[in-house]
Amino acid sequence: MDKNLIIDAAAPTGWEAVTEPFGTPDATALRRAYYAEVAGRYWNRPATEAEVDEGLADDPADDLVPPTGQFVVGRLDGRPLACGGIRLLDPATAELTRIYVDPRARGTGGGAVLLDALEGAARALGAGRMRLDTRSDLVEARALYARHGYREIPAYNSGPYAQHWFEKSLG
Repeated sequence: MDKNLIIDAAAPTGWEAVTEPFGTPDATALRRAYYAEVAGRYWNRPATEAEVDEGLADDPADDLVPPTGQFVVGRLDGRPLACGGIRLLDPATAELTRIYVDPRARGTGGGAVLLDALEGAARALGAGRMRLDTRSDLVEARALYARHGYREIPAYNSGPYAQHWFEKSLG
């Protein structure tokens, strides 16, 4: 498999972020963990395997490949513990999606490495700004975005789980 290193593994945090097809075993396991967490937090109970399967089927990642997007896996000291994707909404605007850092690795710099990698990937696809939507209960995600220069904006979509919308200039 040809992986494109986006963030140098020698970064002080021990994190690296590489582009990776969303269907690899590591990417699939991380996407499943992402859905299990966001669904479980939404429902206030653990998500079942069937619910995770349904979530993956209802929200395919087919557009997270060039030229419409990109998927990235983050590794801490070689262990896959984070992921995220971007998709182009239009030629100038990319959208962050499926941003996930394993709870055991939160606070170690993985979110920042993912954002840097995905912002670079968006620029490489020609985007000059990044947008995202998130929920109120995902407080860690909202704090990460605010720390990295994302500002809250009016709604740009009507997603069923979208409660906060953010944007950042990539210029």
